[in-house]
Amino acid sequence: MTILVTGGAGYIGSHVCKTLHARGYRPVVYDNLSHGNAWSVQWGPFVQGDIHDFQSLSAVIEHFTPIAAIHLAGSIHAREATLLPHSYYYNNVEGSRIFLQALVENGICHVVSTSSAAIYDATNAYGKSKRAVEGMLDDFAQAYGIEYASLRCFNAAGADIEGKIGEAHPKETHLIPLAIEAALGKRDHLAIYGDGTSLRDYVHVSDIADAHVHALEHLIAKKGSLTVDIGSGRGHTVWDILHYVEKISEKKIPYVLQPKINESKRLIANTAMASTLLNWQPQYSELSSIIQTAWNWYTSQCCHCSS
Repeated sequence: MTILVTGGAGYIGSHVCKTLHARGYRPVVYDNLSHGNAWSVQWGPFVQGDIHDFQSLSAVIEHFTPIAAIHLAGSIHAREATLLPHSYYYNNVEGSRIFLQALVENGICHVVSTSSAAIYDATNAYGKSKRAVEGMLDDFAQAYGIEYASLRCFNAAGADIEGKIGEAHPKETHLIPLAIEAALGKRDHLAIYGDGTSLRDYVHVSDIADAHVHALEHLIAKKGSLTVDIGSGRGHTVWDILHYVEKISEKKIPYVLQPKINESKRLIANTAMASTLLNWQPQYSELSSIIQTAWNWYTSQCCHCSS
């Protein structure tokens, strides 16, 4: 059973593909490699292409005949979105529109779409564009009969338990890898914005991948469209993260306090609907497990591979 995965060469996407393969599916990755890595495509065919290319998307669907799609392609950095809102509406909204149109016109009626907890704190083009995509999914469902699962993922973190893939962005912006890099001496210090006490929900990337497959199977079983939070259901501060990284690394992390940014003090997933509707529960999202797997990846893998 073939599944088309846009953004499948990225951090979450590669873990989704690994989980799909383990469950007996064939993931076909469609990615332009603007944020992904070719070396992370290990569990199925890879087609390099742009989400805005309707003809290319249609050709891939015609050639591989997927039974459903998982849509992860898009721009994801909230602070960048404040500076480059045009890029976020182009990639996230217009790209999703073209992708959904390609699905509809080629007879694919099931799609799992990766949304974000940023819709709850939509102060920039990232959260607003993700909210717009959710509205678009609902409109397409009513007009064209597609069924969708929109997964509002909280802060993806950690790395593959087996160490085969992990986080490797061209420009890292996520707290845990930045803290690990500071502990390893790869950066002078860690920048902390505000007082570091805001509570955030960190969920292991493998748990997010598992949720995508549960959502896919929910749709294949014709159980209807849904929108759910995907997180651990627990909140942690920046200081909690530093404590665990320092404990694992046995190093003190130098940090510099920066001016507070405009964000909510508490953003934690409500996992009840995911548990009830998808029979999904996080398995690896204890903070100690998240940071240990991330540390293992950074210290034992070439996470800046160019091959």
